[in-house]
Amino acid sequence: MKKLVIQLAFSAAMVGATSAMADISKPTIVLVHGAFAGSSSWNGVIKILEKDGYTVIAAANPLRSVKSDAQSITNLLQGIKSPVVLVGHSYGGPVISEAAYGQANVKALVYVSAFAPEAGESAVALTGKFPGATLGPTLGAPVALEGGGKDLYIQQDKFPAQFAADVPVADARLMAATQRPVTEQALNEVATDAAWKTIPSWWIYGDKDKNIPPQAMKFMAERAKSKQTVVVKGASHVVMVSNPKPVAQIIEAAAKAL
Repeated sequence: MKKLVIQLAFSAAMVGATSAMADISKPTIVLVHGAFAGSSSWNGVIKILEKDGYTVIAAANPLRSVKSDAQSITNLLQGIKSPVVLVGHSYGGPVISEAAYGQANVKALVYVSAFAPEAGESAVALTGKFPGATLGPTLGAPVALEGGGKDLYIQQDKFPAQFAADVPVADARLMAATQRPVTEQALNEVATDAAWKTIPSWWIYGDKDKNIPPQAMKFMAERAKSKQTVVVKGASHVVMVSNPKPVAQIIEAAAKAL
């Protein structure tokens, strides 16, 4: 009996070790949130990715400036030894485009309702290329920062309809109360590097996005020669919150293509 127990324990340990080895063979997924959101906006996607055996890091995006925010992500990437799939939402798109530039371990980029600027372009400029964005009128009075600059917030009563129209209202209100401000500088800062030119990209966005015109994202995806583009019918700007499954699926598609 004792011998049988030892054999079973050994078998279980071997299965665990094999599973761990399989997990190690998969790339690390690094998720970068955008403006007016936080790392928790990825929670639904993380649950799926981790269940499927991926190591996931939801990075804290400072939302101060494209250059400094990208550097904080680059610092994180340089400490990861495995291949990386780098994912950005919204303003996180310009950040990952800069952060991944010259980083050999970043093998794929995934843009989730995101900007992918060319050098010399800003998020604000790309938004204005096509009609449909309604963010401006929903912003509250800017908050002045010591040393100059301004923080921007979405007015809480306008947040659900503008940012998360397909999310349950109670959850959208929580998101409004916990939103992270972005500086006015960050949204107007022009990109200097465009990693999507040399790293393959995948795209997903909703056709009811009010922050970034869907036409703008179609334009950017085509310009980046997207490997796969998914448009989620009825989805708002926070497609990863309202539709975590298709977002996780396209991230895994990018991971499996490595």
